[in-house]
Amino acid sequence: MIPQDQAEIVDEFAPFGVRAYTTMRQVGSFSTGSDEPVREVMARWDAVRKDAASRQVLRLATAAQVHGSHVVAHAPGWSGWLRGFETDGHIAADRGTAMAVTIADCVPVFIAHPSGASAILHSGWRGTAARIVEKGIAALTHRGFHADELRVHLGPAICGACYEVSPDVVRQLTGESPSAPRTVDLRALIADHARAAGVRQITISASCTRHHNERFFSHRAGDQGRQIGVIFAEANK
Repeated sequence: MIPQDQAEIVDEFAPFGVRAYTTMRQVGSFSTGSDEPVREVMARWDAVRKDAASRQVLRLATAAQVHGSHVVAHAPGWSGWLRGFETDGHIAADRGTAMAVTIADCVPVFIAHPSGASAILHSGWRGTAARIVEKGIAALTHRGFHADELRVHLGPAICGACYEVSPDVVRQLTGESPSAPRTVDLRALIADHARAAGVRQITISASCTRHHNERFFSHRAGDQGRQIGVIFAEANK
């Protein structure tokens, strides 16, 4: 189980029976690409699965993330842990499927509908430039969930004051052409994209992975560890 004081919870989703959270540094890293013993990393993933199972959610979907904009839809009817290929977004129109993305400065984008439909996206600068949040929203609206009924929460990520990028990245993100590197606020851009897609209820975490490095892993701070963002709609609601 994931202790309540070792995760940042998205309280706004609780009335829908949707549990969404980002793990903190105290839980440990979820990266399978480090030299940490596999049994320790897998024990943390097992804790996530047990947390979901305690709410009658027996499916966990993850994937190898490639900083793209591909979004996969998951159907019910299976149980266990599915790890897919090259996917940075997951959606579930039905209750009972947990989904997770691994992060260290990129933005975990949580999306929920009052019915229990949910989604989670991994949005770094490339995913943001490719407007992955619009693709996640479209995947839900195509299934009958109106954009103005969705709730979007942007979780712990590197903030606009800390995230300095090259002029080329600024151009791809904003269309502007600065003469020198400058900072960019990914979460503000993602929020703008979500509003353009018709979402009206958007919240943003106050946590910055770089500023609050004692609580979260940060790639920019030199950390090898990774936290995860997790979302699922409880099956019994």
